[in-house]
Amino acid sequence: MIIAVDGPTASGKGTIAKALAAHLGLPHLDTGLLYRAVGRQVQLGGGDPNDPVAALAACEFADTLLDDDALRSEEAGGFASRVSVHPAVRRALYERQRAFALQPGGAVLDGRDIGTVIAPDADVKLFVTASVQERARRRWLEMTGREIAIPLAEIEQDIVRRDARDINRADAPLRAAPDALVIDTTSFGREQAIEAVIEAVRTRLGTA
Repeated sequence: MIIAVDGPTASGKGTIAKALAAHLGLPHLDTGLLYRAVGRQVQLGGGDPNDPVAALAACEFADTLLDDDALRSEEAGGFASRVSVHPAVRRALYERQRAFALQPGGAVLDGRDIGTVIAPDADVKLFVTASVQERARRRWLEMTGREIAIPLAEIEQDIVRRDARDINRADAPLRAAPDALVIDTTSFGREQAIEAVIEAVRTRLGTA
């Protein structure tokens, strides 16, 4: 069973996908972490994430980089959004994600193009979203909890910029698959969102 969970940054898709995977006993892949690793590799090498050559070279990052706490930073997220616009980078990471999806037993993957590109044959496709203001608030609370001081307005502006890049890129733009279940978590707490998604998946699979 393959479950694709897509959505914009800070929509809650990662938390939902992880909880859904645990509930179903399936392995989970945060595909955004791969792009963050590429962006981080570019940063460590002093390169320009807008340079497609530098970004493609960074796809050869060591697996140990995925454990780098710096990947969770706002800066890394910005770098990830910038390298992800390059078609060559997306092609380089495609096989890695596809192999994870096709492993025996299935998997849960979250990202921005899982249901449209990586696993268009997924058994269930979800598109998790929320208002820009709510997503900014969640990210601000997360940063504050990690004792990272950053103005809420700055986070909101960054989310707007990332959304624009993700939605308007020519290759694999962020969008809901035609057959995806769209779930707006703006008014949901964490547990409410998880419960709503589990129920939606049960209904879609006919196991409710």
